[in-house]
Amino acid sequence: MLPTGKSVLRDAVSGQRRLLAGAAFLGSVHQGGEALVPVIVGIVIDQAVSTGSVGALVRWIVVLAVVFGALSMSYRFAARAAERASEQAAHGLRMRLARRVLDPRGGAEAGRLPGALVNIATGDAKRVGVVNTVLPFAVAGFVGLLVSAVSLLRISVPLGLLVLLGTPPLLWLTHLVGKPLERRSSVEQERAAHASGVAADLVSGLRVLKGIGAEAAAVARYRRTSQDSLAATLRAARAHAGHDGAILALTGIFIAVVALVGAHLAANGSITVGELVAAVGLAQFLLGPFQIFAWVNGQLAQGRASAERVASVLAAPPAVTSGSGAPAGNGAGRVRLRGVTHGSLDALDLDVEPGEFLGVVAPDPAAAAHLLDCLGREADPSAGTVELDGVAYTELDPHELRGAVLVAAHDADLFEGSLLDNVVTVSRDVDRALTASAADEVARTLPDGVHTLVAERGRSLSGGQRQRVALARALAADPPVLVVHDPTTAVDAVTEARIAGELREVRQGRTTVLVTTSPALLAVTDRVVVLDGGAVGAQGTHAELVHANPGYRSAVLS
Repeated sequence: MLPTGKSVLRDAVSGQRRLLAGAAFLGSVHQGGEALVPVIVGIVIDQAVSTGSVGALVRWIVVLAVVFGALSMSYRFAARAAERASEQAAHGLRMRLARRVLDPRGGAEAGRLPGALVNIATGDAKRVGVVNTVLPFAVAGFVGLLVSAVSLLRISVPLGLLVLLGTPPLLWLTHLVGKPLERRSSVEQERAAHASGVAADLVSGLRVLKGIGAEAAAVARYRRTSQDSLAATLRAARAHAGHDGAILALTGIFIAVVALVGAHLAANGSITVGELVAAVGLAQFLLGPFQIFAWVNGQLAQGRASAERVASVLAAPPAVTSGSGAPAGNGAGRVRLRGVTHGSLDALDLDVEPGEFLGVVAPDPAAAAHLLDCLGREADPSAGTVELDGVAYTELDPHELRGAVLVAAHDADLFEGSLLDNVVTVSRDVDRALTASAADEVARTLPDGVHTLVAERGRSLSGGQRQRVALARALAADPPVLVVHDPTTAVDAVTEARIAGELREVRQGRTTVLVTTSPALLAVTDRVVVLDGGAVGAQGTHAELVHANPGYRSAVLS
């Protein structure tokens, strides 16, 4: 069954039931103790102050001190347990979201910017977790109301019935008041997530924007997105203020009615002075539980909205189906495409022989991107098949497949850590990978060599340095089939020529596909395939195509 907002919320609560039960019990002790304080004060007035009994005064003051001590300690540990339940539930949701986003079948990122996913995994997960903070206090508030009602029934049946019968309709009204807040909170989170995604997108592409002079357009785009987010936030804030104001008004009227009825009974002599003090104190105490209910209702409204957004990611359909097979351990590395239609690709037939060093030239960048999607199984073609060593991709487990076929994207990101940490994936010949990618030159220019820390996304390195480190990471993995997309667009010609020769040598005997228009890289390939109109338009060696194919010369040498 696909996750829904209700199931996400239910799982977040049920997974912490032991902590919540303990927090609810301790919170109930606190609220029950708070409700008993005005009752004890009323007893002190009737049995000690009115009679002048010092013994009774001392006795009830001791009782009052014990009650204060119990309610103080119970609140402290109830809050601890509730907060722990909240953090554990939020952490569990973040782990579930991370597993879904990292699922080799993909699909979670469809239609969402990376920043939006981060916002859901942080802000929304936290809001769902906060539900565990408020639920124990909702139970405690109800217990406080129950103790107040019972106490008022002992003082006066009309007062007790007023509280017991008046509370349900009041709670129903608070639920209705919370509906607009829930809707606007959902919109607020959606707009905030989109703004975060746009901001992350702009920051990651800042150099490109400056290079093409598009800063003004980018700023205008973010300004519109930010203003939309601000407007949604203000609407949610107004809904929150209206919600709290309405709840306070309703509870204030209810408490005033209770106090007036108590005063009338005291004036008629139906209750004593101490009982009147207790009744007024209980009426004032009722403000506490009702404020708790208002707080709980607001947090539940926001939690439900966030749970829907979390569920939308968890329930996102996978981009590809999952097979159960695994590539042969000693597979030759033969890749075959037959009649592949996907995006710009149109009935593409392509054979990559085992151990071949193949170049693919795609004058249309979209065709290159769609070919990489199919080879890396980021998407399944709408028609045709892709095979590895005679086995269709659809029959293989995506995780196992990507261990055999590695697609090194042109815009691969680095992570925060040392340069060496970014390269080492498994126990391989790292030095050889660093040399073949010319990343050893990058290491020599850094203060601590390969142990120099790299900033998030590799921003402390230049574009060419990032490319070389990313290529070293792909080579260190040493997969049976390696697909590399434009690995040298940001390096100088001398370094590119060195990488071309080293790359050919380090991948000797392993299947390698270079999707590029670099003449230096294409010159060392066994064969070059040119995509034209989504299908193979020409093929041959680099020298043959340069000599005989004008379109190839235009794409590669211009």
